[in-house]
Amino acid sequence: MRKLYIDTANLDDIKRINSFGIIKGVTTNPSLIAKEPKQNFDALIEELAEFCDESSLSLSVEVFASEPEEMYKQAKEIHTKLKSIIDPDLLRIKIPIGLEELSVIKRLSDEGIDVNCTCCFTEQQMQFAALSGAKYVSLFYSRLRDTSGNPKEVLNRTRDFLYENNLLCEIIAGSIRSQGDVSDAWHNGCDIVTCSTKIIEGMTQHPKTDESVAGFLKDFNNWIK
Repeated sequence: MRKLYIDTANLDDIKRINSFGIIKGVTTNPSLIAKEPKQNFDALIEELAEFCDESSLSLSVEVFASEPEEMYKQAKEIHTKLKSIIDPDLLRIKIPIGLEELSVIKRLSDEGIDVNCTCCFTEQQMQFAALSGAKYVSLFYSRLRDTSGNPKEVLNRTRDFLYENNLLCEIIAGSIRSQGDVSDAWHNGCDIVTCSTKIIEGMTQHPKTDESVAGFLKDFNNWIK
């Protein structure tokens, strides 16, 4: 099953896009949260968690510590605060990839906390994260292409590795810049694409659609007069 998530911390956008029945989850990160009006971090993520629980949407919340031990402590704090608000099966804690960070992923996973390993640019990063217990690995799709990388190859190789090793881990494609990236990422093996409100809105639009609808209405109005 291929799924679409919205990549934002704006609750109004989440509510509006969710009303169309097309998303299955929400991903956030410190940069997205920083785009929202200044407020208490806990209050913001608790509000998001409450809506996601009501709507059966997955929610990914990222740590903002830089040292592995602090990441672990912060991840535990976030999970503890939110697990009474949102079904724990819908909650994922985002940990960025890194050698020492793999130990954080393993510790959290061993404690039954679903980890979304983020900031991945190579299949090796995603493979190691999955081996350490991550339930989700996030590829920065368009940013990889910006550095002359091949996201299609990375997705295909990661998909094969997960399958061959019986790893229960889903691949997320983020850092999406165009409508075509969404379909390409799905086609090339990712389970989930997460993208901005603007990209989601754009996928429903085409100049020829507007032209065709306008033509239909013009013809009908001329006929009915």
